[in-house]
Amino acid sequence: MSKIKLSKEFIKNTVKLALNEDLYPSGDITSSLIDNNKIVNVKLISNENAIVGGLLFAKQTFELIDNKIKFIIKKKDGSKVKKGSLVALIKGKAKNILIAERVALNFLNHISGIATKTNKFVKLAGKKTKICCTRKTIPNLRVIQKYAVKLGGGTNHRFNLSDEYLIKDNHIASSNLKNLVLKAVKKKNGKKITVEVDTIKQLKSILGLKFDTVLLDNMSIKNLREGVKIAKKYYETEASGNVNLKTVKAVASTGVNRISIGSLTHSAPAIDFKLEI
Repeated sequence: MSKIKLSKEFIKNTVKLALNEDLYPSGDITSSLIDNNKIVNVKLISNENAIVGGLLFAKQTFELIDNKIKFIIKKKDGSKVKKGSLVALIKGKAKNILIAERVALNFLNHISGIATKTNKFVKLAGKKTKICCTRKTIPNLRVIQKYAVKLGGGTNHRFNLSDEYLIKDNHIASSNLKNLVLKAVKKKNGKKITVEVDTIKQLKSILGLKFDTVLLDNMSIKNLREGVKIAKKYYETEASGNVNLKTVKAVASTGVNRISIGSLTHSAPAIDFKLEI
């Protein structure tokens, strides 16, 4: 599987793009009104209970605007913070801190939001079932979003289409399930093979073929429990299909090895942080 790398260069380039989006073509015309030499001390505070994430992106944002700004991290990525917690201290020219403020907070809001939502699922699912993200990510933000899932205690599914064979319903509708599995087995070359099934009948039709994971999609708890019982001797088991915080505990209780949840990345609410001068 492709590894997620949050190198200094990656963080720097990502932040540069975000700043270009915010400052083109004339910079921050409002903050330019402020006295250029005004030095301020600023607290970065969480307005919610959360799993914090994205602090290196925030720090890099201020550094690119003004490398004399001091950004002192008080909480590490992946740590739990309570409402009102001090997350970082910032000191520097007011004008430059204000220029960087929104971009820095946007990274924190989004990454912390995904980490926090993931952690809620992880706690409900228990220690025996992994919570996985999917490829339902914002284009060009997949690395960041999958990093956030890991901060929350989740597991990264395949990063892209080259990582593993994942035979899904539309592949099956375009061909023949058994033939697709046999072709994947022949061509696997070290890649994992996951096969999606919607019914117990489909599962039984491929039982014994040499693939790795069976994805039990959109099944009732009763059918999911039966599917896990049938498949667990042969394959890793995975459940998917509109799993939410109200249903994840019941899904995990079936004994499934992992649960994949698209909403971790495509609709996690942002966590509210503020800068307090």
